[in-house]
Amino acid sequence: MTELTIAMPKGRIFEEAVSLLRQAGYKLPPEFDDSRKLIIEVPEEKLRFILAKPMDVPTYVEHGVADLGIAGKDVMLEEERDVYELLDLKISECYLAVAGLPNTKMSDVAPKIATKYPNVASSYFREQGEQVEIIKLNGSIELAPLIGLADRIVDIVSTGRTLKENGLVEYERIVNITSRLIVNPVSYRMKDTRIEELVTRLNSII
Repeated sequence: MTELTIAMPKGRIFEEAVSLLRQAGYKLPPEFDDSRKLIIEVPEEKLRFILAKPMDVPTYVEHGVADLGIAGKDVMLEEERDVYELLDLKISECYLAVAGLPNTKMSDVAPKIATKYPNVASSYFREQGEQVEIIKLNGSIELAPLIGLADRIVDIVSTGRTLKENGLVEYERIVNITSRLIVNPVSYRMKDTRIEELVTRLNSII
């Protein structure tokens, strides 16, 4: 049986994906859940997992160091990597939205937009016919309007609690997000039987 390498992001997506794989009949050891390791081997299932930052998962899959990956649609839209999307896993549902301080207008001259998603944000505002200046941040995006760094932010919203706690409101919803199973095009040809089996098993419980 061919070994499959799967890249997965740590955190919520990881937990939900592990639960899905277990429901699909894959025997993943209990220590899997709180391991500090970055590479976890599951020899009895011929599976190997690489734990990575969410934004890096498509890169690992594109370069073939992982056959498959689990990545949020937000990451897929931002990174535009050369990978195939096989399955919507319907986990870690959230959405990308434009938010800011309540009752504030965007400045007339190139409003500033702070975000972790510069590509998604610039193409969204371009489609709206708006010229904006994008400021890329890596964390605590909600801070930007509070300290006058930006007029608006583009960020992931799941419950809206973080926005509310920071006194921000949602202005527009850009796109709904779920996690996807992605595959390296070469692996898809070389290991098609094994990959199809995984897809069928996951599909049966989604």
